Amino acid sequence: MHPQEEFVASDSRYYVYSPSKNALEMFLYPLQCGHFTYLPGYRLTRESFDSFLLMYIRKGTLRLETEGHVQEAGKGQLILLDCYGRHAYSTDSGWDCMWCHFDGITARHWYRSIVSRVGNVFSLPDPQPVVSRLTSIYNIFDSAGLVREPLLSKYLTDILTSILLYAPSDGKTDAHTGIAEKITAYISEHFAENLPVSQLASMVGLSDYHFIRIFKRQTGFTPHEYLLNTRMNMARYLLKNSEKPVKDICFSTGFSCESVFCNAFKRMEGMTPAQYREHG
Repeated sequence: MHPQEEFVASDSRYYVYSPSKNALEMFLYPLQCGHFTYLPGYRLTRESFDSFLLMYIRKGTLRLETEGHVQEAGKGQLILLDCYGRHAYSTDSGWDCMWCHFDGITARHWYRSIVSRVGNVFSLPDPQPVVSRLTSIYNIFDSAGLVREPLLSKYLTDILTSILLYAPSDGKTDAHTGIAEKITAYISEHFAENLPVSQLASMVGLSDYHFIRIFKRQTGFTPHEYLLNTRMNMARYLLKNSEKPVKDICFSTGFSCESVFCNAFKRMEGMTPAQYREHG
């Protein structure tokens, strides 16, 4: 469809999609996508538009306002925006971009993770993988091709994964990117050992307080919670896939005594280790 907005070039195009109930419950999905040329003087302010917006700027510049912050964005940059909140963008020079409004059951988690690392406006060393997937989504609708929702979800996931993997930190959002990855990898190898928070914090050169705060922001768990979950995951595996006595499993997964292990297991699973094994 051709847009009817003022200050949008007439050769711009966009498409609207209504996801199935299945997609609403399972996938990421596009709601609108387009390729627009915005003319000098374009202005947009919205209180809310229920979706997230990904935009790749091919040329030109724009001014973005979100959560009280004003930023400039230009050629080659990407924008990821939470349109559920108030937002505005405008241009005095014009800009050309590909864009996609999307949503889904995990969309907000993706948004928070990305923006906490790189902000709303960022660059990639190689934006081509993102541009390629955006183009693929656009072309499905532009060619009136078969719409396969799992494939659309995969394309959106590919885009967001590429951003998380390859976008360098802007230095203002999270100066400690990578801490969680380093510590979780260490815990995976050493979960059976005594791992006090002070030891883990010293590995990344932080105080206990700052380490706990940063680790929880990046993983959703405190270091203690993550270590406990790792030990429990191994205990569940051993209970189902080995004939080791419960006491041996207790010590091989890092618990200090059998009673501590059994109490922790029952809190998390609602049954004792022996009952869990019997339900196998």
